[in-house]
Amino acid sequence: MLHLPAPAPPSPPRLVIERLSDRLAACLAEQVDGGALKPGDRLPTELQLATAYGVSRTVVREAVHQLKSQGLVRSRQGSGVFATAPPAHRALAFDPKVPEPIGAVVQMIELRRVIEGEMAALAAQRVTRAQLAQLRRAMAAIDTATDAGELGVEEDLAFHRAIGEATGNPQFVRLLCIFEAYLRDAMTVTKGHESKRADFVEEVRHEHRAIVEAVAAGDEETARRAATQHHLNGERRLVTCGVLKPAWTGRGRR
Repeated sequence: MLHLPAPAPPSPPRLVIERLSDRLAACLAEQVDGGALKPGDRLPTELQLATAYGVSRTVVREAVHQLKSQGLVRSRQGSGVFATAPPAHRALAFDPKVPEPIGAVVQMIELRRVIEGEMAALAAQRVTRAQLAQLRRAMAAIDTATDAGELGVEEDLAFHRAIGEATGNPQFVRLLCIFEAYLRDAMTVTKGHESKRADFVEEVRHEHRAIVEAVAAGDEETARRAATQHHLNGERRLVTCGVLKPAWTGRGRR
């Protein structure tokens, strides 16, 4: 495991690895666990962390979001972000450095199909006007990223978090955060292949719209079906791209 020292003058470590937010979160978590950041200590500002570690403020925000999901920090409105006592029972976490085979990507797609179908159904029942507006903005951010030739992985993660928030049940958001490293890996694989075909990009865009419109309409069953179908289609697209053998989609059936 890579150990990075706490930022200290004159020259803090500069992060240069792929998933900067994951590694920055791990670095800050080590400071909380090790006592360098004690309960009640205020974290440096977003700008200070970005400057100290040589990363963008977006990376810092994502790292802090991960720490919040682990219960290691909390925000105080108008005051900043503060370290908390490490929880006695740390939430399940995954090492984002471990590369996953395609079988694990499919397993994550299947898991998401079960969880996110119900998330969408609950969101259709409970979404507020503000949450719906946020969901539409998150969807638009994915479109902006893909139109610019990017994969839009972070934007897609934010979109599904927005659905989780619209359920009104914070445990869904926490669950997504726990699996976020694996979700990011799986999305990188699927989006990397989908981006090579304009028809697939448009399919995904249409599927996201279908989920949002069903949630907006308060149509629980249609929202569930749209979210479930989105993941089934993702699996199908991997088969079409030759990444996944057709046997995967029908394994165990007779």
